[in-house]
Amino acid sequence: MGATDRPAGTGRLLTGVTWAVLIGGLWLWGREATDGPGGVSAPTTGDVAAVGRPLGAPLPPAHAPLDGAAPERVEIPSVDIDAPVVRRALDSSGAIDPPPYEVPDTVGWYGGGTEPGAAGASLFVGHVDTETGPAVFYGLSTVRPGAEVEVVRADGTVAEFTVDDVQVVTRERFDARTAYGPREDGRAELRLITCGGAYDEESHAYTANVIVSAYLTGESGTAGQI
Repeated sequence: MGATDRPAGTGRLLTGVTWAVLIGGLWLWGREATDGPGGVSAPTTGDVAAVGRPLGAPLPPAHAPLDGAAPERVEIPSVDIDAPVVRRALDSSGAIDPPPYEVPDTVGWYGGGTEPGAAGASLFVGHVDTETGPAVFYGLSTVRPGAEVEVVRADGTVAEFTVDDVQVVTRERFDARTAYGPREDGRAELRLITCGGAYDEESHAYTANVIVSAYLTGESGTAGQI
């Protein structure tokens, strides 16, 4: 079972080997290792039904990148995600410090990388569940291409993104260059990541990651300014 149908209370976000895979990807991504082919090369496996782009579904054109600004909130209306964002850095061991389990409805943004809306790929991570139940990205695997993602930013603007790809990548087939590098040069993009695949009770880790990719398609003021 994967993140959307496994009984709650037995998993953690990107733990064990799966978490190490993400860290390796961040190391390469931070060094701008983006010369691989677009898209994740691994086959789509696990329990994600919304993988890939529906045939014939048009997607809007990309918007020019914005000036950088830190994120404050991320919203994905189609799956009822509406959560605050906190900046995360690397801990003393060199691994990214995820959002605390005490705040399972909070999304972590890797502050050592791209600010959302600026050119490049901005990385967001969130727990799929905790010992007590579903967490902020529990429904991420059901996001479909074409879905809207809005990032409220510290400068008072909302960066509007459109999902163009959903992948489930096993840790054995993970490729940091394709997972974290921009799909198109000069484009502003997002990666939203949580656990996927099966939960391995022996290693206390999920067998894969759900990676939702989106690109900037608009900009607006915050609700209080419109």
